[in-house]
Amino acid sequence: MSIIEAVIEKVKRIDPDQREFHQAVTEVLETLEPTATRHPDFVKAGIYERIVEPERAVLFRVPWVDDKGNVHVNRGFRVQFNNAIGPFKGGIRFHPSVNLGIIKFLGFEQIFKNSLTTLAMGGAKGGSDFDPKGKSDGEIMRFCQAFMRELFRHVGAEVDVPAGDIGVGAREIGYMYGYYKKIKNEHTGVLTGKGLEYGGSLIRPEATGYGTVYFAAEMLATRGIDFKDKIVAVSGSGNVAQFAIEKVNELGGRVITVCDSNATIVDEKGIDSEKCCYIKELKNAHRGRIKEYADKYNTVCFDGLNVWDVIREQGIKVDIALPSATQNEIDAENAAALVKNGCYCIAEGANMPSTPEAVRIFQENNVLYGPGKAANAGGVATSGLEMCQNSMKLSWTREEVDTRLLMIMKSVHKTCLDAAEAYGKKGDYVTGANIAGFVKVANAMLAYGVV
Repeated sequence: MSIIEAVIEKVKRIDPDQREFHQAVTEVLETLEPTATRHPDFVKAGIYERIVEPERAVLFRVPWVDDKGNVHVNRGFRVQFNNAIGPFKGGIRFHPSVNLGIIKFLGFEQIFKNSLTTLAMGGAKGGSDFDPKGKSDGEIMRFCQAFMRELFRHVGAEVDVPAGDIGVGAREIGYMYGYYKKIKNEHTGVLTGKGLEYGGSLIRPEATGYGTVYFAAEMLATRGIDFKDKIVAVSGSGNVAQFAIEKVNELGGRVITVCDSNATIVDEKGIDSEKCCYIKELKNAHRGRIKEYADKYNTVCFDGLNVWDVIREQGIKVDIALPSATQNEIDAENAAALVKNGCYCIAEGANMPSTPEAVRIFQENNVLYGPGKAANAGGVATSGLEMCQNSMKLSWTREEVDTRLLMIMKSVHKTCLDAAEAYGKKGDYVTGANIAGFVKVANAMLAYGVV
């Protein structure tokens, strides 16, 4: 049994119920086999065993009071996975599905994503099983304050800098940052995704969606093509999906799908800038359901199905897919349907949205496949740029931040291809992203000794 196989086996044995974490560890470590041969010092120093164990994992209760005076208790989590190359950095997710295994999977992925950005950021993740849907602003505020009453002990501008994720947008970040500032009596860059008025960065809301499209454009360029007149499928309808649609429109593509947890709409005419603005208003201001889009624009709506199910069942032609909703949304059956229907480029705007079986199908069919840790690194990269601006007490222009984001995504793309070729897997973005992200962190861990 190789060292890689032994580490994967141990992870599954000691945490048998953490399925998503097993998936993430297996996906990364299996591609790292060549590094164990080329870097025996990594093996000797126990780097592979150490990198799958978080520095610390904090579990805490979050009691809060609803508008009727009823007391509720949720679980809060913060998993600080690795800070070898910089402060812990990763989002906070509020969703009923949140558990320790999911937070560990997200934090583990964040190590390599942050490493790829070229910025000094370690990997972490946090969240709660709290469901913000249907809650009033007052209830959201009280929950966020209760959450920060414990979290403040474990974060700081040079320690751990959380950001948003599913269920945590500008509103939630504002409530958490305001309470942190009150408790600590200091104004520091401890959270990213802040409002522009109190230390936020231009382009931060757009960054993950824009970055995913920038990465996809770089992949397409390797085959001499671009987004112009291409049919694009986007899943989700939140922040990432909204700005991915916006950027695809700028580059001349035509997005025909969008979804939420209740339904998928298909708009063959394309979700143009006017329709995209409506989705932003619907989701960000009114907290409405995507089926309202179908009513307004007289498009087809499929209740209870995600985008990829609809594409499979309806045989819809797609050139490019940007999964931007949640983990494991594309299974093997959906992947096979995408390939059959003409899809030749996948760039992941979400974290691990494709199952391992789906990834194999993409790779076996020579589909350009950009894994989330590379393709959606634009969000955390711009969070890093927000940290830089906070440290310098400066605010860069929209054009400067967007230019830096584009350069970072180009660098991530090149780094992935260079690492893949250096380790005998030319053109394999999965192997390239994993190895490039890992080697940088491993070398830092090696330099510190056994700590």
